[in-house]
Amino acid sequence: MIHVTLFRQGRIIDPANGIDAEGDLLVVNGRVAEVRLGRRIDAPEGARVVECGGMFVTPGLVDPHVHLREPGGEAKETIQTGAASAINGGFTTVCCMPNTNPPIDTVPTVRFVRHAAREAAMARVFVVAAATVGRKGEQLAPMAAMARAGAVAFSDDGECIMNALVMRRVLEVCRALGKTFMQHCQDHQLSEGGVMNEGPIATRLGLLGWPREAEEIIIERDACLNRTIGARYHAQHVSSGGSAAILRRARATGNPVSGELSPHHLLLTDEACEGYNTQAKMNPPLRTSRDIAELKEAIADGTIDVLATDHAPHTAAEKARDFASAPFGIIGLDCALPLYAKALIEDGVIGWPRMIELMTRTPAELCGLRADGIGTLDTGSKADITVIDPNHEWTIRADEFASKSRNCPFDGWTVRGRAMFAMISGRPLLDRLHATALAGS
Repeated sequence: MIHVTLFRQGRIIDPANGIDAEGDLLVVNGRVAEVRLGRRIDAPEGARVVECGGMFVTPGLVDPHVHLREPGGEAKETIQTGAASAINGGFTTVCCMPNTNPPIDTVPTVRFVRHAAREAAMARVFVVAAATVGRKGEQLAPMAAMARAGAVAFSDDGECIMNALVMRRVLEVCRALGKTFMQHCQDHQLSEGGVMNEGPIATRLGLLGWPREAEEIIIERDACLNRTIGARYHAQHVSSGGSAAILRRARATGNPVSGELSPHHLLLTDEACEGYNTQAKMNPPLRTSRDIAELKEAIADGTIDVLATDHAPHTAAEKARDFASAPFGIIGLDCALPLYAKALIEDGVIGWPRMIELMTRTPAELCGLRADGIGTLDTGSKADITVIDPNHEWTIRADEFASKSRNCPFDGWTVRGRAMFAMISGRPLLDRLHATALAGS
């Protein structure tokens, strides 16, 4: 049986192919069959027709940095619920971090996650495996074997590789394997005991501060190590404007480094921690309005070219602890898209085509997924597609998320922009448009 979907009269935005124009897109048996700009495609008999007037038709959104907690943290999230959360937010592909229990530092664990993702049958889930055994930063994990088993990148996320010699060897292996290393940039000695941004608010609350230099020093060191190695190096969840400046200087010399931003570091400052609000406790911590301005400048000039949620689920009981002992992190997959729009589009930093690029082409290339047809609407590629209504106004309600957790500081915010339809390999998984019209029947 032939399965056909026609996306009609949408604004097709495919940064990988330089497309930004109104047109139709036809999907046949799970693959992009035709993209026709400026002219209509006649709907084949029996086709599902998705009317996209006033909306964007884009490659499925890609998040290269999420925490799905399985194995070991299933009370917070599972691969099933995390992948459903991704779809709810319009993300068709996510890359999960290795700070699970046990950590993803062996071939069997990589295979377990990949199998669980296939069983979930929701968003595509790719594995970012640990670079060192137990994420302890001491002994290299079997990186080559895990790459062969399907790991798309490496990171000790949640822990920084503090030993410079080990870091150098990790970069050398990543260079040889053609894989990206994603660094959790935190000097653990400098940040020891810190629970929020170092500054007057932390002093007033009587909380130990976490200086921005703890992030900047690691990026500076790693960029120095990578100058002659030339591995693909990626700084996760950048929080400091100073970090952006370091990345800018390194990129100007041809050093293949990159960085990512998350919604909370673009919209919230350390003032959100007032009242000992644990929903604002992040790693790295929320900084200042000056940092936000400098990070937005880094987005505008191309220094930072990836957007990622750092989706970090925790139980309500964990977040109900006192500020010092509550865990770091928030969830983000269900609501990231309009939050990025609020920070970057509404503030005039970039336009929608560039933001879509930072959520499709660049993260797909970062994790080596372009060869799988992810992050593009190439003819013949897998039909992973998201339809976005940029004018849809709605209120974020954490209790309506598909995620298993509810730790979201944006609960109750009114936002604009939402994923209205999403499919993976031609299979619809999200339909807020009720696209059930059939042509010729």
